Amino acid sequence: MPRRANRRSARPEPVSVRAGSPCPCGAGGTYAACCGRFHSGRETAPTAEALMRSRYSAFVVRDEPYLLRTWAPATRPASVDFDPGTRWAGLEIAGTTDGTLFHTTGTVTFVARYTQGGEPGSLHERSRFEKVDGAWVYVDGTFL
Repeated sequence: MPRRANRRSARPEPVSVRAGSPCPCGAGGTYAACCGRFHSGRETAPTAEALMRSRYSAFVVRDEPYLLRTWAPATRPASVDFDPGTRWAGLEIAGTTDGTLFHTTGTVTFVARYTQGGEPGSLHERSRFEKVDGAWVYVDGTFL
């Protein structure tokens, strides 16, 4: 009887982004100097926009622990469902309200571009953020 090939895991493989690669969030600089420092836990995002950018990059590299760690406890899901057919292609920040070092809440409006099954698409959302124990977390978002 022939051996069956191993089934692929339901969880997609992480996208390889190296420390010296351009950061997926598009802010400029390397991944290590930009979002990678937040993903590693060495630093926390100082603003709601920085957290939004780092969460986008976490979706690119499929960093579930970071996404869950930076999600507000009241709205956090048990897990993150990464679609293996989705490839994130770019982030544009359309606007921010509050969300600086001096605020406790803020919003970030963004457009995230992707391809799914070879077809281009975009996600346009206004995300709400708040500080919990001094750190920014994602609360929820409204699709626009």
